Amino acid sequence: MTTFNREMKIFSGRAHPELARKICHAVGVSLGDATVSSFPDGETKVKINENIRGRDIFIVQPTCPPTNQNLMELLILIDAFRRASAYRITAVIPYFGYARQDRKDQPRVPITAKLVANLLHAAGAQRILTLDLHAQQIQGFFDIPVDHLYAAPVLIRYIRQKQLENLAIVSPDVGGLKLASAYAEALNATLAIVGKRRKSPTETEALHVIGDVQDKIVVMVDDLTETAGTLTSAAALLKKHGAKDIYAGVSHAVLTGIAHERLKNSEIVELITTDSTPVQVSDEYRMTVLSIAELLGEGIQRIYSNESVSSLFEINAS
Repeated sequence: MTTFNREMKIFSGRAHPELARKICHAVGVSLGDATVSSFPDGETKVKINENIRGRDIFIVQPTCPPTNQNLMELLILIDAFRRASAYRITAVIPYFGYARQDRKDQPRVPITAKLVANLLHAAGAQRILTLDLHAQQIQGFFDIPVDHLYAAPVLIRYIRQKQLENLAIVSPDVGGLKLASAYAEALNATLAIVGKRRKSPTETEALHVIGDVQDKIVVMVDDLTETAGTLTSAAALLKKHGAKDIYAGVSHAVLTGIAHERLKNSEIVELITTDSTPVQVSDEYRMTVLSIAELLGEGIQRIYSNESVSSLFEINAS
């Protein structure tokens, strides 16, 4: 007779094991034992070193750079757990790569975010837990439940502790207006927008400011920065419009080499971000990395115990 054991188990790929350990600490469980390595030709090798039959499995793996490797590793992990008779498999993807390829904005281009959703489902994922998707409609690309959390409460708590006065929240582009509006409401601040023009995939030009930033302390908020082009060009324009001190708060800092150079030479006095991806902190400019482990841990516990996760969806939760 087969015994049923719906015990929670949290496992990690190689993308961000430190975050997985922090989540386990927040939840109060030990990290699951699985070996993820590579064959000599670069193929990913996965071996689960404990019995997981009937267990509720959570796999922590942001699909950050190297994106293709981390995504493929996640798919192989999911397949391994499915074939080992896990009760349920939830992919915990703090940073969802390919999220910017969410529509056909040119002829003859793919919708890669939809392809990734199909791959995760086909591999055997039964639920997705993610954070600050670049485009919210990506939730609709999945035919399985998606729990979409926000890092905003973590960042808002930190900004409140700084007790900044005469505060303005700025969206560095029009697309982030809804997010910036939620921050402004939570922090009782005014709201402004920077209009931009993209010159190339790595370079943007800030054109105009809508709203008053004269003599104000500014916090720019965005979901993602990679080359820091949008943030640094917006900061330069805000300074010309009389902004006092300029901070930047982003959920995901997937920083490339050019980003560090730009931030070092920018008007931004502090970059505030999370550990949704592994972040290399530079000594040349001020960066604060806040942990989302407790937020994701709370989401995992509620999914495991079949409780509502909806209260965690609030952007301006205290």
